[in-house]
Amino acid sequence: MAKVLNKEGKATGEIKLPEEIFGAKINNVLMAQAVRVYLANQRSGTASTKTRGEVRGSTRKIYRQKGTGRARHGAIRAPIFVGGGIVFGPRPHSFSLNLPSKMKRKALFSALTLKRQSDQITILDIKDLEPKTREFIKIMKNLDLLDKKKKTANKVLFILPEKLENIERAARNVEGVSIEKANMLNTYMVLNCDRILFMKNSIESLSKVFLKG
Repeated sequence: MAKVLNKEGKATGEIKLPEEIFGAKINNVLMAQAVRVYLANQRSGTASTKTRGEVRGSTRKIYRQKGTGRARHGAIRAPIFVGGGIVFGPRPHSFSLNLPSKMKRKALFSALTLKRQSDQITILDIKDLEPKTREFIKIMKNLDLLDKKKKTANKVLFILPEKLENIERAARNVEGVSIEKANMLNTYMVLNCDRILFMKNSIESLSKVFLKG
């Protein structure tokens, strides 16, 4: 069971957290693998250079082979010249990696269990929040997540059950706060924050998405 807090940071009840998600076996190796796959898939791999065959310019031999006393050269596009082609330079490349969905799910459950055991998960019951930054800042203050400069001392991940325009507008300008829907949650997001705020309904959404079948 986990306490449910209101906007004032006071407990209003309890909610049962799915044991399959928040009581899983912690697997550090699997979590590291999931993070590596996620970060690799974020790379665009678009770095590119031109070879001597792609550089603009003439392919004419710059001067005759013999009789000048100078070194032998061919076209001005040769890699030895400034502005010429690049030898073994970067080319467009896919860095994407795959991880089976069951392994992704186990890694996510492992990360959420780790956060729960570290007491870094908070359940919030907020329904009538105005789409104002100051309203969200009040909540953060009540949870002791803001310093005197109204900045988060830690990275905060706010999980919504679905797209909620008023809450997204209220939270998006608060530095250090990331907003994500429950169905888009992954291991990297969970591990890359210091505190996770779940809306009460997000727990049900999480179960529907990741415990189906």
